[in-house]
Amino acid sequence: MAFLKRAALKQALLLLALLAPLLPARADAIRDLAHVEGVRHNQLVGYGLVVGLSGTGDQATQVPFTTQSLLNMFQRLGINLPASIASNLQPKDLAAVMVTAELPAFAQPGQTINVTVSAVGNASSLAGGTLLMTPLKGADGQTYAVAQGSIVVSGFGASSGSSSTQTNFLTAGTVANGATVERGVASSFDHPGDLSLTLDTASFATAARIAQRINQQFGAGTAVPLNAGVVRVKAPADPGARTAFVGDVLDLGVDPQTPPAKVVIDARSGTVVLGQNVTLSSCAVAHGNLSVTIDTKYETSQPNPLGAGQTVVTPSTKVKAKQDQADLLMFKPGVTLEAVVRALNAVGATPNDLIAILQAMKQAGALHAQLDVI
Repeated sequence: MAFLKRAALKQALLLLALLAPLLPARADAIRDLAHVEGVRHNQLVGYGLVVGLSGTGDQATQVPFTTQSLLNMFQRLGINLPASIASNLQPKDLAAVMVTAELPAFAQPGQTINVTVSAVGNASSLAGGTLLMTPLKGADGQTYAVAQGSIVVSGFGASSGSSSTQTNFLTAGTVANGATVERGVASSFDHPGDLSLTLDTASFATAARIAQRINQQFGAGTAVPLNAGVVRVKAPADPGARTAFVGDVLDLGVDPQTPPAKVVIDARSGTVVLGQNVTLSSCAVAHGNLSVTIDTKYETSQPNPLGAGQTVVTPSTKVKAKQDQADLLMFKPGVTLEAVVRALNAVGATPNDLIAILQAMKQAGALHAQLDVI
């Protein structure tokens, strides 16, 4: 019985192998390759106060604007403190914060959005705090949302005396659905006329294929690629038909152009990401490390008890220089990324070593890829 099952499995795998060349290539939806011009998020920002902190707020002596903001809020609420009390006010459960949010496209008044709260003073933690009513404004200075609510901080910290421990960050948190939209943003999508699809990654081939696929589905002349980043599409003027038409367009599948071979290097963190199309020409690589160690020890020179000398401290310095052996690696023409990584890992190349090797390969013309250093 087991033999028959294995035989059937082998036949099924063989059939899939024979049919693989006949299966259509997987296409990406246009919504994953481009977006409708004018349909976008908008950034909002506001300045507010967080109350209810357990002694972890701003220190008034070092952050005076927190206390000033509190006094201004008291005045708006009809609370006028005497000058003697106001000048000595030093709350410890209060923190000044910046509140940020993204206003989604087509957001309408009454909808709620998430907000991020970040301390701007020297508060040690926002855990347990409550954000007071904070207007959120756009780049035009208009108020589009109002935020308020309890802050959720993902970090944790504890301290006792001079010892402390902390996990993640305590000075930034979120308020889920903490902002209510007060004003929507007008979009060009609501205006009758042609629409523009903006490609997330500019590509002449992908733009042409998107236009070709739309014309196949909706008729010739419906879409025209203007350049590598924009495809102009004729859309119905009726709002209902226009919305349904855009939804159908974005659901169409397109085989995008193969991305270019690229190597991305983050020199600050030592991160190196290599694309699958990276290849090399014939080249030889030798890379070694030079390390210099300086060790200083202080020795005490004690004179004879009956002598007139003085006790002195004399430094004893030793300098050692060590250069590791350089391993010579030979790469044949057309070698793949897998072989390069395997060879470099075999000699124990660190991320910094890999960055230096790739930069040298690019200068020598042996690396066939775009080298982006960020």
